Amino acid sequence: MITGGCLCGAVRYQARSAPITTRVCWCRLCQHLAAGSATVNVVFRSEDVTIEGQLTDYVATADSGNILHRGFCPVCGTPVTSRTEIRPHLVILRAGTLDDPEIANPAMTIWTSKAPSWACIASHLPQTDAQPPPAA
Repeated sequence: MITGGCLCGAVRYQARSAPITTRVCWCRLCQHLAAGSATVNVVFRSEDVTIEGQLTDYVATADSGNILHRGFCPVCGTPVTSRTEIRPHLVILRAGTLDDPEIANPAMTIWTSKAPSWACIASHLPQTDAQPPPAA
C-alpha cells in the first residue's frame, strides 16, 4: 500500500498498486505549480487510488491542449493530484506528497522545451521536448 497526503494532513490517500510511471515535467503550468521548478508526477490507475479529505479543483488547459483538473488542499494549499479529461482512468499524485518519496523514481523528463536555461535536468533520463505518448 502506498500512502501520502498534504502538508497539514487534511487530505490523505492510499494507492493499492504500484505506479504506472513517474515523469518530471517542465511545462509552464507545472513550473507555476512548483514555484519555478518542475513537478514530479507519479501516475496511477484511478481505480486504485482512494482519497480522504476535500480537494479544491483548479481547471486549466495544459501546453498539450489537454484539460487538466488539479486538486489541492484548501487548508494548506499543497498540490496533491492532477487528472486529464482525455485520460480519466489515470490519476497523478505529486511525488512530494508521498509518505515515502523513494517510490517516485522518474522514468522520463518531459516538456524540456519549456524549461528555463538554468533548469537541472537529469541527463541519465530519457527526455522529450513536449508531451509524450500516454503512460497507459
